[in-house]
Amino acid sequence: MSHQHHEHAHEHDHPHPHAPAPLRHRLAHLLTPHSHETADKLDPALETSARGIRALWVSLALLGATAVAQAVVVVLSGSVALLGDTVHNTADALTAVPLGIAFVLGRRAATRRFTYGYGRAEDLAGIAIVLTIAASAAFAAWTAVDRLLDPRPLTHVPAVAVAALVGFAGNEWVARYRIRVGRAIGSAALVADGLHARTDGFTSLAVLLGAGGAALGWQLADPVVGLAITTAIVLVLRDAAREVFRRVMDAVDPALVDRAEQALREVPGVREVGELRLRWIGHRLRAEVAVVVDGEVTVRQAHAITVEAEHALLHAVPRLTAALVHADPAPAPGESDPHLALAHHMTT
Repeated sequence: MSHQHHEHAHEHDHPHPHAPAPLRHRLAHLLTPHSHETADKLDPALETSARGIRALWVSLALLGATAVAQAVVVVLSGSVALLGDTVHNTADALTAVPLGIAFVLGRRAATRRFTYGYGRAEDLAGIAIVLTIAASAAFAAWTAVDRLLDPRPLTHVPAVAVAALVGFAGNEWVARYRIRVGRAIGSAALVADGLHARTDGFTSLAVLLGAGGAALGWQLADPVVGLAITTAIVLVLRDAAREVFRRVMDAVDPALVDRAEQALREVPGVREVGELRLRWIGHRLRAEVAVVVDGEVTVRQAHAITVEAEHALLHAVPRLTAALVHADPAPAPGESDPHLALAHHMTT
């Protein structure tokens, strides 16, 4: 006996899912029916994708303007530290392209071939972002080493300093915006992109240090700072790669599993919670769970219990939009395992 909903129209980020519902919330449930029509199911998913796309467009415009301003100063000054920062900013801005495509693809309905929809495109975009960060790190390292081997004087030092401050301000604003929206909608790729932008901001401050060193007469300050920037890029690469790898491997926060199990155990009619699985598909969560019910209940009663179990999950787990709940009968004395016929299919 199983029951499945593909999407749910409510918000599911209540801070205390097991506490008695406030009067306003209960009245809203009474006055606003639980709609399961297709349009209602898709609205929250479309809204989260729209927020992600909006965040990308805004950050693309700001980072693009920042990179152009820095590029002009690079041409005038010949600063390799600022060049590395500009390349990193440009790469960061361009990562909005694959991620934007992924958000648009993720809004498409599931098909008979892509039965889970296109949310995984977001994870592929995350991989593209990680590769872009790696490429920018390699380029920054190459330019810094080249300048160490062939030192050249740095000119237009004040302009380099101003460009560095502009780069920091633009990147830090974009980083906060991307991370806030990414966490709000559950997008690991957008959070990784935000971390990327934050590192760009700190590398811009490093460029400022290089300009200061050059102003004091230390000719190697610029390429040395370029190498420091490379190190910072590698560190953010590690964090972003870990985040994206976990998402691709279907990792979830164990606290979400605990929260889901607790919610299911409080559902009337659920005797025990069996196997529970959660997975991200893009920035949405799906759940699959087996619950143990009284073996003497009717099919309709078991179905009602699974519906209530799904409902509890949707309210307890943030960003959960689909759940498949399977009802298993409680074992009776002397009764064989009802899943015995499947045992030989589960061996490795």
